[in-house]
Amino acid sequence: MKKIWLAVIGVVILASMVVLGGCATDNKINTGSSNSQQTGIWVSGTGKVYATPDIAQLTLGVEAEATTVAVAQANANQAMNAVIAAIKAQGVADADIQTQYFNITEVTRWDNEKSEAVITGYMVTNTVVVKIRVIAKTGDVIDAAVAAGGDYIRINGLNFTVNDPNTYYAQARAQAITYAIQKATQMATLTGVKLGDIIYITESSYMPSGNYYEVRTGAPAPDLGSTSVSVGQLEVTTTVTIVYAIEN
Repeated sequence: MKKIWLAVIGVVILASMVVLGGCATDNKINTGSSNSQQTGIWVSGTGKVYATPDIAQLTLGVEAEATTVAVAQANANQAMNAVIAAIKAQGVADADIQTQYFNITEVTRWDNEKSEAVITGYMVTNTVVVKIRVIAKTGDVIDAAVAAGGDYIRINGLNFTVNDPNTYYAQARAQAITYAIQKATQMATLTGVKLGDIIYITESSYMPSGNYYEVRTGAPAPDLGSTSVSVGQLEVTTTVTIVYAIEN
């Protein structure tokens, strides 16, 4: 009767822990056979740490509209060259400025009499991503770009990240594994079974880009002082799922 009772316990534990283990994973370590994943104790642990961003990524560009492509492109080029020069004057390196998007498209209006779209001009859009390594200068870079770009400037977004996230992932991972082991030990003790070897481990990690906002400009803003930027903190999360064999 004792062996039958332990078998029943094993089935109950497996049914409950499959729900905990069913998450998306990035990294896998499987030291057992594929059949071994269908038995055992499944436990999950989540670790969470907070990181202060040290990199700002600014997405900005210019939009110029004119009746011909040549004029629209010339205006866009002139505005973008002025914006890039202003950004570099704030200490941003060439390697930290990357073109993300360039487009020339028709501008149309609907003609009710002809029942068709009529071309009225052309729009040139040029967008770059700027990596700001001295994060305290983020507001100054934005202000310089807006002043240089004038009516053509478009600030599409700002997000924050960390240059080296590995340290934060390691801390979160250590927490997650500790919680998972504690959970497995408690479950084994309460159900009267003995933990065997670890036969399966998965990990899923996440760090949001953080603090995104968008500014659309169509005319020079009044002089209200420099742009205020709040960096805040990023939440780094790692979830680990561990599967233990059950010893008889």
